[in-house]
Amino acid sequence: MRLVHLDLKGAAPRVSYLEQVFPFLSQLGANGILIEYEDMFPFKGELEILRSPYAYSEEDIERIQQLAEQHKLEVVPLVQTFGHVEFILKHEKYQHLREVERFPNSFNPHVPNTLALLKSILAQVIEKHKRSTWIHIGADEVFHLGEGMDSKNWMSHNKGDVGTMYLKHIKEVLAFLAAQYWGLRVLMWDDMLRKISAGALRVALVAHTCPTAGPFLTKYAESGFESVWFASAFKGTTGPAQTWTPLSYHLKNHLSWLKVMQALPRLVPLRFQGIVLTGWQRYDHYSVLCELLPVGIPSLAICLQTLVNGGFTEEAKRKVLDILGLESVQLEQSTCEGRGAFPGVEIYHMVEQVNGHLKESILKALEEESAIKGWFSPYHRKRQFGNPRNMESFGSKVLKLHEDWESFVRDLRAQLERIYFPDTVEEWMEENVNPYLDQLRDLVRDYQ
Repeated sequence: MRLVHLDLKGAAPRVSYLEQVFPFLSQLGANGILIEYEDMFPFKGELEILRSPYAYSEEDIERIQQLAEQHKLEVVPLVQTFGHVEFILKHEKYQHLREVERFPNSFNPHVPNTLALLKSILAQVIEKHKRSTWIHIGADEVFHLGEGMDSKNWMSHNKGDVGTMYLKHIKEVLAFLAAQYWGLRVLMWDDMLRKISAGALRVALVAHTCPTAGPFLTKYAESGFESVWFASAFKGTTGPAQTWTPLSYHLKNHLSWLKVMQALPRLVPLRFQGIVLTGWQRYDHYSVLCELLPVGIPSLAICLQTLVNGGFTEEAKRKVLDILGLESVQLEQSTCEGRGAFPGVEIYHMVEQVNGHLKESILKALEEESAIKGWFSPYHRKRQFGNPRNMESFGSKVLKLHEDWESFVRDLRAQLERIYFPDTVEEWMEENVNPYLDQLRDLVRDYQ
């Protein structure tokens, strides 16, 4: 299985955009999607507080699954069950379930309400994904586990360690899933398992889950796991505020995974079951947005075709260019030539402009124009005086630059609004455009 990860805790696309993207994923070689909803899921009843104001409706969730089915993509929902639960624990209503009171990252596994809450969250998500045969329970990066008073007490009374405590909670989640949803298969990230002994894993998890694993394969085989998944990345791993996807970096990541896949039968008696191509949209619920999905599509195409063809062969390259409607791709420069014909290509080109020219052109005008420095300094602007003769020498140039960028930004905003909800558009503009354009706007206002 080749699952493409849709991380909806930031820049969740409108369903109309997914209608365009799913056929592409299928064409490029994906056969499933891993959907991390977070606050975009239409939680009901007690849980309604978890919904974003722009959360998908129940009809949207159904439509997403119909689209997936139409394009032969298996849907695997992802529900975080231990760490990365800021979207839950930020609410006052659930604050008492935090492992460490100050931090909204991780659940306290010793409060009975934690498991009760997780059961109702899982039940609502699974109820709306009746066709799904897999669920992913996250379970990665449980920061500060063992630091809360309840955990310290538990460990001293049970002669236990953080690993045992971690497994105890995961086992309870798995027991609930096994009892309520017969035959539903479970995936989880494996970073927390890496520190735990093979013996402890054998007792706790083996019958129930598949780890999405890294270089710890021998241990997982010894623990009695029969199959394993890998997790690569096509975007969202090179910096929390990254706006442009580095192509060769992600290609190398997939070439490395291919080597592991090819060596697997010789190394350990584990069946390789699938790979998740992660595409993080935020590092966590509180961080800024990283690369938007349209910006990451060329990288996703390269990565999927690399997996399908066993390398970035000429055939893989030709197919990528063909499907994306591009003339060529420069891996080291992370650029693509040609107009492109993939969903969101306008945003791809416009973000490239913002990335490459906006800041540079504005800072150049403001900092290198000697007439501005000499006759229209912050001192002049604050006291509102200046000589029109000198001001006119730079005026028309600055007004033109301002006009050009404002017109560009109007187009960019319109394109973003077609794909994204208003909160995403505002956030992206405030993070990537306004810090520079506002300086130019202020100068023009003072000049006028």
